[in-house]
Amino acid sequence: MYEPIRSKSAHSMADASDFPHRSREEELDIQLAGHLAALLAVTDELGLAAEADRIAEQVARLRGAPPARHAGLSGADPGALHHRALALAGRALVVAASRADTAAAILAAERMDAHTAALRDTQLVGAP
Repeated sequence: MYEPIRSKSAHSMADASDFPHRSREEELDIQLAGHLAALLAVTDELGLAAEADRIAEQVARLRGAPPARHAGLSGADPGALHHRALALAGRALVVAASRADTAAAILAAERMDAHTAALRDTQLVGAP
């Protein structure tokens, strides 16, 4: 009475081999490199060349290629840039800790301390 289905259904699940998979480590490497690259852009904009070079080394290690460096300046308020850098360094620290990357974790923690100190200094300068 019914004819059997001869072709695959459009609603069937794809084979596991149909698309590439990444390991958890690879995903964390990609996340960490992304957070550090964003931190690098803000650090370059703040004009912190030595610190930016250290971040660029870590990005290159994770990606296997040197990162693109931030060329243009946005003219943003330094306080806002330090806030952004602090948040990015915090995200990088969380990912570095979860993948047990000691070098990146130490770098991120140092950057958090430096941006926290810079924010404290800017608040003292602006206070009456």
